[in-house]
Amino acid sequence: MRDVTGTSADGVFPGGARTYRMPVPRLALTAGVGHGPLDGAWWPRCDLLELELPALVGSLGLGSVTRVTVDTVAWPDVPRTVSTPGHPIEVALSDVDTEAHAIALEYGTAGHRTLLVIPPDQSVAAATWLLTTAADPENTLTATHMLALAEAGFA
Repeated sequence: MRDVTGTSADGVFPGGARTYRMPVPRLALTAGVGHGPLDGAWWPRCDLLELELPALVGSLGLGSVTRVTVDTVAWPDVPRTVSTPGHPIEVALSDVDTEAHAIALEYGTAGHRTLLVIPPDQSVAAATWLLTTAADPENTLTATHMLALAEAGFA
């Protein structure tokens, strides 16, 4: 499964151990300041946050992400910390319905972004609509509402 294990980082270490990097994240971000609850969307390839988060954080260019908050629906068996190049990231869990299917990333002294988390098994058509809509600066829909529309076929 190339999507889950990623691509070789060309690193072979003593004992034959290899390192892998996840492919570039499927991501759409709001340009400038948005008016809604989301700053974009992320479509991970699997539900293993420890594999997916380092690639996401590396592609955002936000500086040092120190903490993420995820919901237990999208990430059922998430670890409390995830190692990324340079530092670990604290993982907090939320059961709040308004945060379902979203990831909140905290970075720097006061920065944060909240992204819709598109389920890995979502169809390409629905995921494309979700990525585009969540990144629209005029979007006022919540992650839960957007996913419900996509699942009902209104996307």
